[in-house]
Amino acid sequence: MGEAKGSVWKDFIAGGFGGICAVVSGHPLDTIKVRLQTMPAPAPGQAPMFKGTWDCAVKTVRLEGFRGLYKGMAAPIVGVSPIFALSFFGFGVGKEVITSIKSDKNSKLSLLELFGAGGFSGILTTVIMAPGERIKCLLQIQKGTAEKKYNGPVDCAKKLYREGGIRSIYRGTVLTLCRDIPASGMYFASYEGIKNALTPAGQDPTKLSIGSVLFAGGMAGIFNWSVAIFPDVLKSRFQTAPPGKYNGIK
Repeated sequence: MGEAKGSVWKDFIAGGFGGICAVVSGHPLDTIKVRLQTMPAPAPGQAPMFKGTWDCAVKTVRLEGFRGLYKGMAAPIVGVSPIFALSFFGFGVGKEVITSIKSDKNSKLSLLELFGAGGFSGILTTVIMAPGERIKCLLQIQKGTAEKKYNGPVDCAKKLYREGGIRSIYRGTVLTLCRDIPASGMYFASYEGIKNALTPAGQDPTKLSIGSVLFAGGMAGIFNWSVAIFPDVLKSRFQTAPPGKYNGIK
């Protein structure tokens, strides 16, 4: 049991470090994603604000410089270490719980059981993820200086609290859960499943090469977003909309 607990804490530390790397490398694309998700519908006869991913990237850099692609990064950088750590920690705990109730405790977890353990991790991360996503998205949609309402994540959090208290900061929590529970389940199930498929019979998946692990992680990310993108669009629009525009997630 002591060895299992040690493994959970290794997951916690590895997840935190991996989260920082993920934010630094992926935030520009996340900014483009949020801007495309939240851009207003064009008036009849007018072109949309952005024609696509590349057009959004070019216009952002032209008007705001490369720093424009990194708007709102401070919020996820601060939160990503505990978020990813909690995610991997929750997955480890989920696996332990499922293993403890199995009749054959030495058998490998099925993909469905791995999905359940991963979904549990998505519940744990929402406490930090929901307010972090709210602040990040509001900062990301600020374009140029004329429309600048928030001067950073701390200023944004203060103003949100002043406008509507803690409920305003946590706006979009249900949609964050709708995204992260199935997405986390899909990520961990596909990640572990691909690693197991790449492992020769009779060998340990922890002995896989770095290339194989990277491939498994990359494919898991694709499967993760194939499930997450629909509720993520709803979440981004809901979290950045002015008060009263939506009465709920419907």
